Amino acid sequence: MGTKPMHRRSLFLAAASLAAAPLATPRLARGQAGNVLNFVPYADVAATDPIWSSTYATRTSALAVFDTLYGVDETLVARPQMVEGHVVEDDGKRWTLTLRDGLVFHDGERVLARDCVASIQRWGRRDGFGQALLAATEELSAADDRRIVFRLRRPFPMLPDALARPSALVCAMMPERIARTDPYTQMPEVIGSGPFRYLSAERVPGARVVYEKHAAYRPRSEGRPSFTAGPRLALLDRVVFNVMPDPAAAAAALQAGEVDWIEQPLIDLLPLLRRSRDITVEVKDRSGYLGQFRFNHLHPPFDKPAIRRVILAAISQADCMKAVVGSEEAIANSQVGIYTPGSPFETDAGKPPAPPADLAPLKRALAEAGYKGERVVMLAAAEVPRISAVCEVTRDVLSRLGVNVDYVQADWGTIGARTTSKEPVERGGWSCYCTYVGGIDAMSPAVHSALRGNGTNGGPAGWPSSARIEELRAQFFAAPDLAGQKAATRALQLQAWQDVPFVPLGQFIQPVAYRKVLTGMLPGVPLFTNIRKA
Repeated sequence: MGTKPMHRRSLFLAAASLAAAPLATPRLARGQAGNVLNFVPYADVAATDPIWSSTYATRTSALAVFDTLYGVDETLVARPQMVEGHVVEDDGKRWTLTLRDGLVFHDGERVLARDCVASIQRWGRRDGFGQALLAATEELSAADDRRIVFRLRRPFPMLPDALARPSALVCAMMPERIARTDPYTQMPEVIGSGPFRYLSAERVPGARVVYEKHAAYRPRSEGRPSFTAGPRLALLDRVVFNVMPDPAAAAAALQAGEVDWIEQPLIDLLPLLRRSRDITVEVKDRSGYLGQFRFNHLHPPFDKPAIRRVILAAISQADCMKAVVGSEEAIANSQVGIYTPGSPFETDAGKPPAPPADLAPLKRALAEAGYKGERVVMLAAAEVPRISAVCEVTRDVLSRLGVNVDYVQADWGTIGARTTSKEPVERGGWSCYCTYVGGIDAMSPAVHSALRGNGTNGGPAGWPSSARIEELRAQFFAAPDLAGQKAATRALQLQAWQDVPFVPLGQFIQPVAYRKVLTGMLPGVPLFTNIRKA
């Protein structure tokens, strides 16, 4: 299925031809003149529901359309955003959050506390941090139009951090009628209260997504813009997502001024883009991306921990990252454990050694672990270079181990939808796929959605099941201090090497590329507030 991705040799050829040939840029749709930012996302926004989909394309859309009760600043400290402030009483077991005045949804209705209660409840059924918060909550209610009340079973000091989470599953505030949608069903319409409105009438699947400034949006009056905290200033009239699967065409469009910003320029093309006096290439999100090889734990062969441990032992992070970054070795890290390198909870505990050059012993170990030649459906995103690169590497490893691989390529939106299926491969299911999480989403057990063991009870795609992982995760939340949290995270990593909910593939730091007509771009994940276009 899909288009076969380019290998590294052909990518170098693409870079060379781009440098030598006249620029041939795509013809972009109307709406390109004036105060309009033309953005090239890494993939199409196949789903606009920030609770139903955990893709980062959906996250980027959600942070434009929706607002959150709390934001996080550049140091990842939670700050009031939609809320004016909060009061904590009853020894930390009662939190009262008061909404700011003047909050309005895109349909003109006021944002009320009951909207927020329904939104938190929907988010909390899917997000791991949200699940922990709701598990600690006895009652969540609206005291009146502006006050949201958490009555807790036990103190949960990370409550603002949970509601502020800026990545993956965003705790987006939406009207109550929409928030009542089952979290495992896509919401019927896109209505937020954030700085930009989603224009469904201008949506072209696979090509174009359009957002327009929300004229009634009222940013915070105090503080300074810092990541998703402080005043979120919408200084652009429109933001247009131009979906361009061909990275060379995207780079050519950036050079020609047809687009303003590429979220994830192809690594091989960075030297070329750096040579342009009109383009800035820089890192905005220093937490990077962590590659993961995900298993379907429900069906053979990856329902067996022993088989997953063999795969863990066979995959080389160095090979995966080399396929992604090529000669740009400085932006890659092939010694990654479970947590984000450089984060407070990173640990070297029990890291497995690099795989042997000869996989023959591991091939025998795979058979001894119970592999019987079952067909393994591996899903591969064809149009996302950083994903397709590691898919090629890991498919080769599986083949060398003697695994019967059915390699299925498709666009990332289709892959994301298919990974929600719990069916066996004979009925359209899947066995494994590669993905990335932003480093911001793997810094601790609170936000690490893949480090779970709750199976089909709200677990991530793949549905890993491990009572011990869930027990250790609960210890992290219950720890009285940082030392206790670090002990729990260390134990969690050791347990992960046994249960193998996923295989780490390494980390790389992805620069963005944008034209110098843009100013005010904030550090962190892509945001469209605070940006001016000359």
